[in-house]
Formats: sequence, structure tokens, C-alpha cells
Amino acid sequence: MKKKQNMENETIRIVPLGGLEQIGMNITAFETESSIIIVDCGLAFPEDDMLGVDLVIPDITYLIDNRDKVKGFVITHGHEDHIGSLPYVLQQLNAPIYATRLTMAIIENKLKEHNLLGNVKRKVVTYGQYINLGDFRIEFICTNHSIADSAALAIYTPAGVIVHTGDFKVDYTPVYGDTIDLARFGELGKKGVLALMCDSTNVLKPGFTESEKTVGKVFDSIFEDNEKSRIIVATFASNVDRVQQIINAAKKQKRKVVIEGRSMINIVNTAIELGYIQIPEGMMISLEQMGNYTDDQLVLITTGSQGESMAALSRIAASIHKKVTIKPGDVVIFSSRPIPGNEKSVSKVINELSMKGAKVIIQDTHVSGHACEEEIKLIYSLVKPKYSIPVHGEYRHLIGQGEVAKKMGVKKENVVILRSGDVLEIGEKSAKVVGHVQSAGIMVDGLGIGDVGNIVLRDRQHLSENGLIVVVLTLERGSNIVLAGPDIVSRGFVYVRESENLMEECREVVNIALDRLFDRGVTDWSKMKTEIKDALADFLWKKMKRNPMILPIITEV
Repeated sequence: MKKKQNMENETIRIVPLGGLEQIGMNITAFETESSIIIVDCGLAFPEDDMLGVDLVIPDITYLIDNRDKVKGFVITHGHEDHIGSLPYVLQQLNAPIYATRLTMAIIENKLKEHNLLGNVKRKVVTYGQYINLGDFRIEFICTNHSIADSAALAIYTPAGVIVHTGDFKVDYTPVYGDTIDLARFGELGKKGVLALMCDSTNVLKPGFTESEKTVGKVFDSIFEDNEKSRIIVATFASNVDRVQQIINAAKKQKRKVVIEGRSMINIVNTAIELGYIQIPEGMMISLEQMGNYTDDQLVLITTGSQGESMAALSRIAASIHKKVTIKPGDVVIFSSRPIPGNEKSVSKVINELSMKGAKVIIQDTHVSGHACEEEIKLIYSLVKPKYSIPVHGEYRHLIGQGEVAKKMGVKKENVVILRSGDVLEIGEKSAKVVGHVQSAGIMVDGLGIGDVGNIVLRDRQHLSENGLIVVVLTLERGSNIVLAGPDIVSRGFVYVRESENLMEECREVVNIALDRLFDRGVTDWSKMKTEIKDALADFLWKKMKRNPMILPIITEV
């Protein structure tokens, strides 16, 4: 009885450092006085206004400040928005990784690329297995998603059990592996669950998500309708089950399969090695061997279903792929839905393919990997949590799941909508936000991590919209007599050869500004630069209603 009394008074902290108010960059810390475990470590892809940025990773300052307490990373599945930041984060915070077999193999590919494989401890976990990390005990539970080996987590804490679903759906006929272990969710619910952290991505969609297997029948029918054509299928590299179904459809027509796109090749080869994809020997050929076969003998599986500019399909559509050229009669299948924000990129690729004579098919070849409203209700009815903490989604999705939780019997005051960076203190008696930690995303541009911030982005925005004018002049040391210039250089503002009169007027404006400065005896370079910028900006706005970035450069001889 004493133990129960202690548990009633115990609290732990939950600190989401990403993955709320956005799709992507999922990472959440669970903390006691002496231990921290981290669930997932994903990245987000840049938004339209993040010019030149490659990807966004979480700010782990809070974890680094508490590095002595960190016991390990526990990973739910192998999608980029759950594992993509590991190579960057592990360089600052090296801790063991726990994941299922396929998930770990995909992580190991990433670590190999970043030369980290020898430095990081890794442990493959099976469903039903428990791992002890400090004050926490974690159980991996079988779920279904659009990638095999996905897991939910039962996290046993001093304050009670917390169930984290990861990304999931209820698929009674999965392409690979077992169906979701609903019985285990029910057993946990009977014993008592303190909180449920449930995937919110599709909560606003009524009903159930269709089984991945339904897509296989659609592929069969498309392949039959286009048996004389070369078929190209674009899908997510990580959707291993989808790739298997494309292979199954190709096998029925005795077609050879070509895999293209770096991430697709890596993941498919890993899945074949581990037995998650079954393909008859000799069926998979290289790009170089395509010329040995007729169109009706080929299927090309590629990346680029989201219109990404450097993905294989986009390069093929733009005629800049070295080995594949679209020809009239080709059939291109988009086996994914555009992620919100990518619609324009996808449309551009579809138009380019259509102009080259390809037949583009975009409907009925995709089902989501996320649970709709009825599946989420099913999980609530089994788990019966005291608290609901919606995760994985934009703010509207989190609110939507809060409404579902209330319908399923969770008290209104026990639905906790968090923002990234909130520190939630939770126990049997209460759940309240007690603080906030640093959690803004860190931008990665090439090899630079965190060296692009809001000011740099603002400058890039300014340059992209208005262009640049550089004013160069040389002064004599001591006397400040102008020896050369001012020369005006324009980039992205006007075409200089056709605007010589304007350039001459700009030079005159700068000369007048310099005369004013010398009359006042001003020799401070920063004041001179400010005066030149102000005078030229004022002139260009009045004359052209344009506002370029102006960069004065003064040298002295």
C-alpha cells in the first residue's frame, strides 16, 4: 500500500522539443530527478520561406545541459521525421539507441554516412521486450504504419504508465508482419494508464484508414491496363510495403524491376537483406541494364513523388537525368499524396511529364499510414487513459484529438495541449505546464549547422525579392580624396547594360552624398556608408518603387 501511496505523489516531466504544431521533427524527453529518455529524434523539411535551407533539426540545448541524466534514444520507427536528426544530435549528445530491427538498420545506414557507426551503442529490441533505462522501463508494442517494424511504447515511470503510440494505424491485413497488438493495449488499459500520447495526423478524417493491401489490387489493375508500356512508379523510399506490392504486380507480368534514387536504393537493399522485401532472384536489374529490355518488360521504382527538385523523378521530368529519358507511351504512377505545401512542385513535375507524352496516374495508388478518427477512438477505448496528451500534428490536429479524447471519457481538464518546448509535470493528482525550454528548430544548410538564423534568412528574402546594388569607391588615406569610383555593381536588380542612364544617376546621387559628408568633415566610414545607403535607397524608391539591398564598399590607399 505504501508503494501505491508513493506513486500517487510521484511526478515526472515530459518535454516535447519538436513535433507539435508541425508535421515532422518529432522528439520528446521524459525526465525524472536522475534520468532522461528521449523518444524519437526526427527532422523537418524547410518551409518555403527558409531559402536555401536543406533541413531543420531540433534544438537540444536542454538535453545537453542535462547530459549526465540522458540514458538513451528510444525510436518508434524508421521515417525521417523520427530518425533524421540522429546523426547531427549524436555528435553533440552520444547516447545508446534502442529500436526494432528494420528501424535500426536504416539508422545504421545514416550513421555509416556520417562516420558515427563505431562510436554509438545500439541495441535491437523485439516486440514485447522490456528495456530498463534509469528510472524508466520501456516496452515495445507491435503497431502498423507505412513502414514495417513500427512500435508503440509503454513507458513505465515512477508516476505511472504512459503509452506513446508513435505513428500508427490499425491494419488488419498488413503486407508484412503482424497486425497491431490491440490485446496488449487492452491489458495495459485494465492495469491503469496515466497518460496516452497519441498520433494526431489524421484525427480530422472520419472513419478508418484503408489497409495497405488495398493498394496492391490497384497496382495489378493499372499494370494490366498498360501492359505494353514502360511503367515508372514514384513513392516514398521508406514505404517498404508499397515497394513490395509494386514488385508483386511486376512479377505477375514478368517485368524486371529497376530501383532509382539514392534513398530508395539504400532502404530497398537493406529491406531485401533483412527479408522485409521478397524479390525473385534475377528480377532486379541495374539502370545500365535497362537498354537490354523492351518497355513492356520494365518497371522503374523511384523517389520524387513530392516533386523534390533533386529527386530522381524530378530530374527525369526535367530531362537532366543521365540515364533515364521520358518518351511518349510511358506510364508514370504517383503513389503518394502531396504533403501540404508541396502541391505546386508536384504539379510542375506532372506537367513536365505530360508534355513529354507520358500518361500520369495520380489517384487510388496511396493509402495513409496514419489512424483516422475511429481507430484513435479504438485506442482510447482500450487504453482508458487518465490524461490525453495529443502529439504528432499541427495545432488543429492536436485540438481535434482533444475533442475525440473528451468523447471517449477523458475529463476536459485532463486533456493537455502542449507546444514544443513546454515542460509538463504530470502525476496521478495533476498535469500542468511548469515552464518552457529552448526548442526552436536549428537550420542546416550544406555542412553548416545553426549558422543560418532569422537575420540571414531575412537577408536572403530581401536579396531574392529585390536584388543587390554594390557601391565601390577608393579614398586616399589621410585626405579622403576620392581616387576611384564610385562604381555601381548590380545583381538581380536591373540589367546594367540596358540601364546605363540609371547607373549614371546612381553614381551622381552617391557623389552628392559624399560632397555633403566632406563639407561636414565626416571621415568615419560607418557614417559614410549609412549616408550613401540612405541617399541611394531614397532615390531608387522614388524613381522605381524598388528597394534593393545596398552594400557600400570603401577601400583606402
